[in-house]
Amino acid sequence: MNKSEKTIIEHIPGFLEYADIEKGLSITSQETYERLLKKLIFWLKKNKLEHLKPHELLSEHIWNFRVFLARTINKNTKELLKKTTQNYYLIAFRNLLKYFVDRDILSLPPEKIKLAREKKEKIVKFLSLEQIKKLTEAPNTATLTGLRDRAIIETLFSTGMRVAELTTLNKEQIKIKPDAKDLEITIIGKGSRVRIVYFSERTVNSLKNYLKTRANDKEKALFINYKGPKKALRRLTTRSIENIVKKYTLKAGLPITTTVHTLRHSFATDLLTQGVDLRTIQEFLGHKNIATTQIYTHVTNKRLRDIHRKFHSEF
Repeated sequence: MNKSEKTIIEHIPGFLEYADIEKGLSITSQETYERLLKKLIFWLKKNKLEHLKPHELLSEHIWNFRVFLARTINKNTKELLKKTTQNYYLIAFRNLLKYFVDRDILSLPPEKIKLAREKKEKIVKFLSLEQIKKLTEAPNTATLTGLRDRAIIETLFSTGMRVAELTTLNKEQIKIKPDAKDLEITIIGKGSRVRIVYFSERTVNSLKNYLKTRANDKEKALFINYKGPKKALRRLTTRSIENIVKKYTLKAGLPITTTVHTLRHSFATDLLTQGVDLRTIQEFLGHKNIATTQIYTHVTNKRLRDIHRKFHSEF
Protein backbone atom coordinates (compact mmCIF):
# COMPACT_ATOMS: atom_id res chain seq x y z
CA MET A 1 0.00 0.00 0.00
CA ASN A 2 1.24 3.51 -0.87
CA LYS A 3 2.22 5.36 2.30
CA SER A 4 -0.05 8.27 1.34
CA GLU A 5 -3.04 5.89 1.31
CA LYS A 6 -2.43 4.59 4.82
CA THR A 7 -4.52 5.86 7.70
CA ILE A 8 -2.94 7.39 10.80
CA ILE A 9 -3.69 4.18 12.70
CA GLU A 10 -2.02 2.07 9.99
CA HIS A 11 1.11 4.21 10.25
CA ILE A 12 1.58 3.52 13.97
CA PRO A 13 3.37 0.11 13.58
CA GLY A 14 5.81 1.82 11.21
CA PHE A 15 6.38 4.57 13.77
CA LEU A 16 7.19 1.97 16.45
CA GLU A 17 9.68 0.28 14.11
CA TYR A 18 11.19 3.74 13.45
CA ALA A 19 11.50 4.31 17.21
CA ASP A 20 13.42 1.05 17.46
CA ILE A 21 15.65 1.18 14.38
CA GLU A 22 16.15 4.89 13.68
CA LYS A 23 15.91 6.33 17.19
CA GLY A 24 17.32 3.34 19.06
CA LEU A 25 14.77 3.63 21.86
CA SER A 26 14.70 0.91 24.50
CA ILE A 27 12.03 -1.79 24.54
CA THR A 28 10.48 -0.05 27.55
CA SER A 29 10.24 3.27 25.68
CA GLN A 30 8.73 1.55 22.63
CA GLU A 31 6.13 -0.16 24.81
CA THR A 32 5.33 3.17 26.45
CA TYR A 33 4.74 4.83 23.07
CA GLU A 34 2.56 1.92 21.98
CA ARG A 35 0.48 2.21 25.17
CA LEU A 36 0.13 6.00 24.88
CA LEU A 37 -0.89 5.86 21.22
CA LYS A 38 -3.68 3.41 22.07
CA LYS A 39 -5.46 6.42 23.58
CA LEU A 40 -5.24 8.20 20.21
CA ILE A 41 -6.50 5.08 18.41
CA PHE A 42 -9.42 4.84 20.85
CA TRP A 43 -10.32 8.50 20.26
CA LEU A 44 -10.11 8.17 16.47
CA LYS A 45 -12.38 5.13 16.44
CA LYS A 46 -14.79 6.67 18.94
CA ASN A 47 -15.21 9.67 16.64
CA LYS A 48 -15.41 7.52 13.47
CA LEU A 49 -12.06 8.86 12.30
CA GLU A 50 -10.30 5.50 11.98
CA HIS A 51 -9.96 6.10 8.21
CA LEU A 52 -8.36 9.54 8.69
CA LYS A 53 -5.10 9.84 6.73
CA PRO A 54 -2.15 12.00 7.84
CA HIS A 55 -2.79 14.66 5.17
CA GLU A 56 -6.42 14.91 6.28
CA LEU A 57 -5.49 15.75 9.86
CA LEU A 58 -6.71 19.22 10.86
CA SER A 59 -5.92 21.57 13.72
CA GLU A 60 -9.52 21.03 14.80
CA HIS A 61 -8.84 17.31 15.24
CA ILE A 62 -5.88 18.04 17.50
CA TRP A 63 -7.91 20.48 19.56
CA ASN A 64 -10.73 17.96 19.97
CA PHE A 65 -8.24 15.30 21.07
CA ARG A 66 -6.88 17.72 23.70
CA VAL A 67 -10.42 18.37 24.93
CA PHE A 68 -11.02 14.62 25.10
CA LEU A 69 -7.87 14.15 27.25
CA ALA A 70 -8.80 17.03 29.53
CA ARG A 71 -12.21 15.42 30.17
CA THR A 72 -10.96 11.85 30.60
CA ILE A 73 -11.33 10.27 34.05
CA ASN A 74 -8.39 8.32 35.50
CA LYS A 75 -9.75 4.85 36.33
CA ASN A 76 -7.55 4.52 39.42
CA THR A 77 -8.01 7.94 41.03
CA LYS A 78 -11.53 8.58 39.67
CA GLU A 79 -10.35 12.10 38.92
CA LEU A 80 -9.61 13.98 35.69
CA LEU A 81 -6.26 13.22 34.07
CA LYS A 82 -3.48 15.38 35.43
CA LYS A 83 -1.89 17.87 33.04
CA THR A 84 1.32 15.84 33.21
CA THR A 85 -0.49 12.68 32.09
CA GLN A 86 -2.31 14.55 29.30
CA ASN A 87 1.07 15.76 28.06
CA TYR A 88 2.45 12.21 27.85
CA TYR A 89 -0.30 11.38 25.32
CA LEU A 90 0.25 14.64 23.43
CA ILE A 91 4.02 14.12 23.24
CA ALA A 92 3.46 10.64 21.79
CA PHE A 93 1.11 12.15 19.17
CA ARG A 94 3.62 14.91 18.41
CA ASN A 95 6.41 12.38 17.91
CA LEU A 96 4.15 10.51 15.48
CA LEU A 97 3.91 13.75 13.45
CA LYS A 98 7.71 14.09 13.62
CA TYR A 99 7.89 10.61 12.13
CA PHE A 100 5.64 11.77 9.26
CA VAL A 101 8.02 14.70 8.62
CA ASP A 102 11.05 12.39 8.61
CA ARG A 103 9.34 10.00 6.20
CA ASP A 104 8.06 12.78 3.90
CA ILE A 105 4.46 11.92 4.72
CA LEU A 106 2.27 14.98 4.27
CA SER A 107 0.63 16.06 7.52
CA LEU A 108 0.44 18.94 10.00
CA PRO A 109 3.76 20.09 11.49
CA PRO A 110 4.52 18.66 14.98
CA GLU A 111 4.51 22.19 16.42
CA LYS A 112 0.75 22.27 15.97
CA ILE A 113 0.43 20.05 19.03
CA LYS A 114 0.67 22.30 22.06
CA LEU A 115 1.13 20.76 25.49
CA ALA A 116 -1.20 21.42 28.39
CA ARG A 117 0.12 24.05 30.77
CA GLU A 118 1.13 22.66 34.12
CA LYS A 119 0.40 25.12 36.90
CA LYS A 120 2.04 23.37 39.81
CA GLU A 121 5.77 23.11 40.29
CA LYS A 122 7.02 19.54 40.47
CA ILE A 123 7.30 18.43 44.09
CA VAL A 124 10.04 15.97 44.97
CA LYS A 125 8.84 13.40 47.49
CA PHE A 126 11.54 11.63 49.46
CA LEU A 127 12.07 9.64 52.64
CA SER A 128 14.30 10.48 55.58
CA LEU A 129 17.10 8.08 56.53
CA GLU A 130 15.00 6.89 59.48
CA GLN A 131 12.12 6.08 57.12
CA ILE A 132 14.48 4.32 54.69
CA LYS A 133 15.71 2.20 57.60
CA LYS A 134 12.13 1.22 58.48
CA LEU A 135 11.45 0.28 54.86
CA THR A 136 14.57 -1.88 54.47
CA GLU A 137 13.87 -3.68 57.73
CA ALA A 138 10.23 -4.41 56.86
CA PRO A 139 10.87 -7.64 54.84
CA ASN A 140 11.09 -10.89 56.80
CA THR A 141 14.59 -12.14 55.91
CA ALA A 142 13.82 -15.59 57.29
CA THR A 143 12.06 -16.22 53.96
CA LEU A 144 13.31 -16.36 50.37
CA THR A 145 11.09 -13.49 49.25
CA GLY A 146 12.10 -11.44 52.30
CA LEU A 147 15.80 -11.79 51.46
CA ARG A 148 15.07 -10.85 47.86
CA ASP A 149 12.88 -7.89 48.77
CA ARG A 150 15.39 -6.41 51.22
CA ALA A 151 18.09 -6.70 48.54
CA ILE A 152 15.78 -4.93 46.08
CA ILE A 153 15.01 -2.03 48.42
CA GLU A 154 18.65 -1.69 49.49
CA THR A 155 19.77 -1.68 45.85
CA LEU A 156 17.27 0.97 44.82
CA PHE A 157 18.35 3.35 47.58
CA SER A 158 22.08 2.63 47.36
CA THR A 159 22.36 3.07 43.58
CA GLY A 160 19.55 5.48 42.72
CA MET A 161 18.64 3.23 39.80
CA ARG A 162 15.38 3.54 37.92
CA VAL A 163 13.05 0.57 38.36
CA ALA A 164 13.42 -0.35 34.65
CA GLU A 165 17.19 -0.43 35.09
CA LEU A 166 16.86 -2.67 38.14
CA THR A 167 14.72 -5.23 36.30
CA THR A 168 17.38 -5.69 33.60
CA LEU A 169 20.14 -6.65 36.07
CA ASN A 170 21.54 -10.15 35.70
CA LYS A 171 23.17 -12.39 38.29
CA GLU A 172 26.46 -12.45 36.42
CA GLN A 173 26.83 -8.67 36.85
CA ILE A 174 26.98 -8.99 40.62
CA LYS A 175 30.47 -10.34 41.17
CA ILE A 176 31.18 -9.85 44.87
CA LYS A 177 34.60 -10.79 46.23
CA PRO A 178 34.57 -12.56 49.64
CA ASP A 179 36.16 -9.62 51.45
CA ALA A 180 34.41 -6.87 49.42
CA LYS A 181 32.82 -4.04 51.38
CA ASP A 182 31.23 -2.35 48.39
CA LEU A 183 30.62 -2.92 44.70
CA GLU A 184 30.40 -0.97 41.46
CA ILE A 185 28.98 -2.14 38.15
CA THR A 186 28.31 -0.65 34.73
CA ILE A 187 24.73 -0.44 33.50
CA ILE A 188 23.00 0.85 30.38
CA GLY A 189 20.34 3.30 31.46
CA LYS A 190 17.69 5.47 29.85
CA GLY A 191 18.56 6.63 26.36
CA SER A 192 21.18 3.83 26.14
CA ARG A 193 23.51 5.95 28.30
CA VAL A 194 26.23 3.96 30.06
CA ARG A 195 27.03 4.79 33.69
CA ILE A 196 28.51 3.25 36.80
CA VAL A 197 26.36 2.59 39.87
CA TYR A 198 27.66 1.94 43.36
CA PHE A 199 26.46 -0.48 46.04
CA SER A 200 27.08 0.29 49.72
CA GLU A 201 28.50 -2.22 52.19
CA ARG A 202 25.05 -2.76 53.67
CA THR A 203 23.59 -3.44 50.21
CA VAL A 204 26.44 -5.81 49.32
CA ASN A 205 25.69 -7.84 52.46
CA SER A 206 22.00 -8.02 51.54
CA LEU A 207 22.89 -9.17 48.02
CA LYS A 208 25.30 -11.80 49.41
CA ASN A 209 22.58 -13.23 51.64
CA TYR A 210 20.10 -13.26 48.79
CA LEU A 211 22.49 -14.77 46.23
CA LYS A 212 23.32 -17.65 48.58
CA THR A 213 19.76 -18.84 47.97
CA ARG A 214 20.33 -18.63 44.18
CA ALA A 215 23.52 -20.69 44.05
CA ASN A 216 21.96 -23.69 42.33
CA ASP A 217 19.47 -22.15 39.91
CA LYS A 218 20.19 -21.31 36.28
CA GLU A 219 18.01 -18.23 36.06
CA LYS A 220 19.80 -15.34 34.36
CA ALA A 221 17.90 -12.51 36.07
CA LEU A 222 19.16 -11.08 39.36
CA PHE A 223 15.71 -10.61 40.86
CA ILE A 224 13.19 -13.35 40.13
CA ASN A 225 9.60 -14.26 40.88
CA TYR A 226 9.11 -17.30 43.12
CA LYS A 227 5.44 -17.68 42.21
CA GLY A 228 3.91 -19.44 39.22
CA PRO A 229 5.21 -22.35 37.12
CA LYS A 230 8.97 -22.85 37.07
CA LYS A 231 9.08 -22.78 33.28
CA ALA A 232 7.46 -19.33 33.18
CA LEU A 233 9.43 -16.13 32.70
CA ARG A 234 10.76 -15.48 36.21
CA ARG A 235 12.42 -12.07 35.86
CA LEU A 236 10.55 -9.58 38.03
CA THR A 237 8.72 -6.88 36.08
CA THR A 238 8.62 -3.17 36.92
CA ARG A 239 5.04 -3.63 38.12
CA SER A 240 6.10 -6.45 40.45
CA ILE A 241 8.82 -4.30 42.03
CA GLU A 242 6.41 -1.38 42.36
CA ASN A 243 4.02 -3.70 44.22
CA ILE A 244 6.84 -4.95 46.45
CA VAL A 245 7.77 -1.41 47.50
CA LYS A 246 4.10 -0.55 48.08
CA LYS A 247 3.66 -3.66 50.23
CA TYR A 248 6.51 -2.74 52.58
CA THR A 249 5.57 0.93 52.56
CA LEU A 250 2.26 -0.02 54.16
CA LYS A 251 3.92 -2.50 56.52
CA ALA A 252 6.45 0.11 57.70
CA GLY A 253 3.74 2.73 58.18
CA LEU A 254 5.28 5.14 55.67
CA PRO A 255 3.37 7.69 53.54
CA ILE A 256 1.13 5.91 51.04
CA THR A 257 2.48 8.20 48.31
CA THR A 258 5.83 6.37 48.54
CA THR A 259 6.78 4.72 45.25
CA VAL A 260 9.86 3.10 43.72
CA HIS A 261 10.84 6.50 42.32
CA THR A 262 10.65 7.94 45.84
CA LEU A 263 13.75 5.85 46.64
CA ARG A 264 15.57 7.40 43.69
CA HIS A 265 14.55 10.85 44.93
CA SER A 266 15.69 9.88 48.44
CA PHE A 267 19.07 8.77 47.11
CA ALA A 268 19.61 12.10 45.32
CA THR A 269 18.29 14.18 48.21
CA ASP A 270 20.57 12.42 50.69
CA LEU A 271 23.62 13.20 48.53
CA LEU A 272 22.55 16.81 48.08
CA THR A 273 22.03 17.40 51.79
CA GLN A 274 25.49 15.93 52.42
CA GLY A 275 26.97 18.64 50.19
CA VAL A 276 27.42 16.75 46.92
CA ASP A 277 27.20 19.13 43.93
CA LEU A 278 24.47 18.87 41.29
CA ARG A 279 26.82 17.89 38.46
CA THR A 280 27.99 14.84 40.40
CA ILE A 281 24.41 13.90 41.29
CA GLN A 282 23.54 14.25 37.60
CA GLU A 283 26.17 11.60 36.82
CA PHE A 284 24.94 9.30 39.60
CA LEU A 285 21.36 9.50 38.31
CA GLY A 286 22.24 9.28 34.63
CA HIS A 287 20.39 12.48 33.73
CA LYS A 288 21.13 13.75 30.22
CA ASN A 289 20.35 17.34 31.16
CA ILE A 290 21.38 19.15 34.36
CA ALA A 291 17.98 20.89 34.29
CA THR A 292 16.38 17.55 35.23
CA THR A 293 18.64 17.28 38.27
CA GLN A 294 17.83 20.82 39.38
CA ILE A 295 14.45 19.74 40.75
CA TYR A 296 16.38 18.67 43.84
CA THR A 297 17.53 22.22 44.58
CA HIS A 298 14.02 22.92 45.88
CA VAL A 299 14.66 20.39 48.62
CA THR A 300 17.85 22.07 49.79
CA ASN A 301 16.30 25.51 49.39
CA LYS A 302 13.58 24.52 51.86
CA ARG A 303 16.17 23.03 54.21
CA LEU A 304 18.23 26.23 54.13
CA ARG A 305 15.10 28.28 54.74
CA ASP A 306 14.19 26.19 57.79
CA ILE A 307 17.75 26.51 59.15
CA HIS A 308 17.65 30.28 58.58
CA ARG A 309 14.35 30.59 60.43
CA LYS A 310 15.64 28.53 63.32
CA PHE A 311 19.12 29.97 63.80
CA HIS A 312 19.28 33.43 62.25
CA SER A 313 19.40 36.09 64.95
CA GLU A 314 17.02 39.04 64.83
CA PHE A 315 17.42 42.37 66.53
